[in-house]
Amino acid sequence: MDRTSGNVGLGSAGRLRAAAVALCAVAALGAAACSSSATSQNAPAGSASPTTAASATSGGTVDTATTSLGRVLVDASGHTLYLLTADSATSSVCTGSCAGVWPPLTVTGSPTAGPGVDGSKLATITLAGGTKQVTYAGHPLYTYAGDAAAGDVGGQGIHSFGGTWEALTPSGAPVTAASSPTTTAASSGY
Repeated sequence: MDRTSGNVGLGSAGRLRAAAVALCAVAALGAAACSSSATSQNAPAGSASPTTAASATSGGTVDTATTSLGRVLVDASGHTLYLLTADSATSSVCTGSCAGVWPPLTVTGSPTAGPGVDGSKLATITLAGGTKQVTYAGHPLYTYAGDAAAGDVGGQGIHSFGGTWEALTPSGAPVTAASSPTTTAASSGY
C-alpha cells in the first residue's frame, strides 16, 4: 500500500491513469448535467445529451477485439462494450447521469454483426423517447466514457448505478476478471 496516497499497489502510472479516468467521468457527468433542460435523472438513456448519443452511436456495428481481458465485444471504433448487471433483457436502468458516464450503443435501423460476432444474438430495445439501444445475448450494450482509446477496459468490474459493469465475450457471457489494480483495490480487504 502506498502510504502517501492510500492507493493499493498503484505506481505513479496507475495513479495517473486513475486520475485521468476520474477526470473523464467528472467531465461526462458535467456534460450530462449541463445538457438541455429536458434531460433529468429519469431521462431515457439514449437521450442523456445530444453529444452522448452521437458518440455512442456507431452505426450499430458490434465487432470483437483482443484486450487485456481477452477477446471482447467492441463498437465500430474499437471501444469495449459493457453490460450492467442491473439491466434486464428488455430494459435499461441506466438513465440520466448514468448514461453520461456509460453511453448506450444506439442504432437507427438494425445492428450489424462484425467478424466473430453471432448476428442472431444482436437485437435492440426501445428506450423512452424512441431511441434504439443495441443488445447482445439479451444484454443492453454500453461504452464507458473513461475508456479513452480503442481496447481500453477501464470500466471492467466497476460497481455503480445499481450493478456491476462487465465486458462481454463473443459468446455473450460477461467477463468477470478485473482489468486493473484500480478495480480490484476495493475488494482487497483494505
